[in-house]
Amino acid sequence: MQDYYTLLGIFRDATQEEIKRAYFEAAQRLHPDKNEAPGETEIFLDVQQAYDTLSHPDKRAEYDLTLMPEDETVSPIVQRTFYSRQSLVRLNETQLIYALLEWKPRQNKGEVISPPLNICLVLDNSTSMKGQNTEMVKAAAIHLIRSLRQQDILSVVTFSDRAQVLIPASLQLDRRRMETKIRMILPSGGTEIFQGLQAGIAEVRKNFSVERVNHVILLTDGDTYGDEEESMLAAEESANYGIGISGLGIGKDWNDDFLDELASKAGSSSSYIAHPQEIQAFLEEKFKQLAKVFAENLELKVETSPHIELSYIFRLQPNAAHLPLENPLQLGIILRDQPLSLLFEFTVSPSAVIDDVANLLRGSLKFEIPSQALPSQPMRIRVFREVTEIASLEPPSPTLVHALANLNLFRMQERAQEEVSEGKYNEASRRLQHLATHLLSHGERSMAKTVLLEAENLQKQQSFSEEGRKNIKYGTRALLLPAGKGKN
Repeated sequence: MQDYYTLLGIFRDATQEEIKRAYFEAAQRLHPDKNEAPGETEIFLDVQQAYDTLSHPDKRAEYDLTLMPEDETVSPIVQRTFYSRQSLVRLNETQLIYALLEWKPRQNKGEVISPPLNICLVLDNSTSMKGQNTEMVKAAAIHLIRSLRQQDILSVVTFSDRAQVLIPASLQLDRRRMETKIRMILPSGGTEIFQGLQAGIAEVRKNFSVERVNHVILLTDGDTYGDEEESMLAAEESANYGIGISGLGIGKDWNDDFLDELASKAGSSSSYIAHPQEIQAFLEEKFKQLAKVFAENLELKVETSPHIELSYIFRLQPNAAHLPLENPLQLGIILRDQPLSLLFEFTVSPSAVIDDVANLLRGSLKFEIPSQALPSQPMRIRVFREVTEIASLEPPSPTLVHALANLNLFRMQERAQEEVSEGKYNEASRRLQHLATHLLSHGERSMAKTVLLEAENLQKQQSFSEEGRKNIKYGTRALLLPAGKGKN
């Protein structure tokens, strides 16, 4: 029998309000008037049946008797938690504690089939792309077309101050015709990202399926003007439909804060392509990553206890990014060969350590597994520490120590950028010099040289160079990724 709670993405102790909200969200996404994807109408009817049963107390009670005990269900995802300290101490002062949460596929699931892709390339076609950028984009797109599997869907949208669907989404791959269309791309006009993003999302929605990896890859070399708010709303809508967005920025003139925020709405992040020759490698890496997706559309709902503040969140992998303090959090994907890792920073006030246990965070993790036809039950999340009178001398896990050491480098450059925006140029320059010293101790000589040059530039020009600022931001962020994964 179908598990109605899992179908709605809720726990068995859900309130009537939570049941109603879950049904509304599912109906919005799956209603036949808005979604014509094959198979989704049947799921919509199942969702209606689930709501009809669970929204009536008598029907719900009768249905609950047919279910196996909840503790007997085995999640396809396992969690590990690492803490910076073994316990919190009963002190009359504020304490800081870090928790590293990892989620990865359960190993005994057997060989997981790589899910088919439903991808749209949204390519900047404005005048600024003229020359080497466009030629490299064409070559990269043609290379990807030739590597597509028969079950994959690829669409291509170009945009400047208007959007054009260059290659419509289709299950029938005519590779020769697709390559011809790509070769005919000619840059012109300005940069309006919303036009291209909207068209790209529409193409993915044509063949949207929970059994596919549905994703938009946006590639641009320029800044968009006047349509930022519309673009953010489109990204939020994309996330609601279960469509991810990745941003790739070429050169120094694109707005990395904007592209990072845009991608984070759908659980991903932006990447910095310093030179046109690197475009193909970045696109190849992104496609390889999407082909290794085990679970997608991960959403974490969190609740902290009174007197405990969740002050910072950073996703370490698979797509490193400083996450906004939003609830729920869009986390993106889990890969078959790489966990999803989040680092949390908590500020704990004295009032939170009166009892014997401090609950730092409670919540639930929702996810979808493309290789499974049926929905998966959400995971309950609890992050807590015992409260003791004396601090434990046991050192934290080396995994956490390494993550914190590298995160400190990234946060130093973040603070330097904040100081520049506040007009504190000397403080920012000194902070960058301090960062360079730490980078040298980590063996990052090239990055340290770039940082020192920017520190000198700040003293002379009272501003970052765009190229240097991006190199420092994305360079220190890449240090948080596993070895060899610096391109994501």
